[in-house]
Amino acid sequence: MPDVASSSQAQISGTLDWVGMSQIELPILVTADNEAPRQVSARVEAYVNLPQAHAKGIHMSRLYVALDKMSMDSTLDLSSLKALLQDFLSSHDDLSDKAFVRFSFDYHLRSKALLSNNHGWRNYPVVLTGRMEQGQLTIEMQVDIAYSSTCPCSAALARQLIQEAFEHKFHGEEQVDMEVVKQWLGSTQGIVATPHSQRSIAQVKVKLADDDSGLPIARIVTAVEHALKTPVQATVKREDEQEFARLNGQNLMFVEDAARRVKYALEQQPQMLDFWLQVNHLESLHAHDAVAIATKGIEGGYQPV
Repeated sequence: MPDVASSSQAQISGTLDWVGMSQIELPILVTADNEAPRQVSARVEAYVNLPQAHAKGIHMSRLYVALDKMSMDSTLDLSSLKALLQDFLSSHDDLSDKAFVRFSFDYHLRSKALLSNNHGWRNYPVVLTGRMEQGQLTIEMQVDIAYSSTCPCSAALARQLIQEAFEHKFHGEEQVDMEVVKQWLGSTQGIVATPHSQRSIAQVKVKLADDDSGLPIARIVTAVEHALKTPVQATVKREDEQEFARLNGQNLMFVEDAARRVKYALEQQPQMLDFWLQVNHLESLHAHDAVAIATKGIEGGYQPV
């Protein structure tokens, strides 16, 4: 059968940085941390370059066949990602010398409630990217981690209003009955204002060494959530919700505070060759978001923007 891509020349000559496919839907078994392989539904982008100016095109079906084979015969980890990129190049050895693949999927981790015995699933969007160029492999992984942030300024203003309400309520009394105060503090008249908080997202991108097979998804999530101390919850009872409110009150943070906490936590992870992070506070007061960005700061590493 005729193969136009191999036998014809380009109508207009020119090199192309990447050629391939996007939005490929595949079921993939993912090996992360020390967990058993787990199936996810992934969307994949797969590309090779076309440095020959007169070549008509690449063999796109070969990219898909390699992906399909990995989906059926192996799990997605760092070693299989490397093998996949090598397969891309070996199937285009007469055309390409660079290969790229990106997997986007949701990964679920089991989470215990703060105080009760309930458990639930937490979802973490993951993007895994691999690039092969001149025999060198570059692997990056991004994980999005949701948490709650409470504004320190708003908390201070709320406390001031509560103080003023207390002064107005008990002004002129030489002695105040503790039980009366306790009951008043438990009323809407006593707590006249509350600080504003919002769902927030820490986007963490790390560069990984290929000598670690499993994807360190849980490792990153645990480090970031322990640093922030206010991760969003799955199943909650009243005691869990109360504990969540306490944790928010004890961990007031501007976006700068949250970014510094995450940066410090990632600096304690020696297996991360490099990292980039963006903290997004999805403001409940403003119509815009508050954002902070930080990098590990190594020479030749990630740039802030």
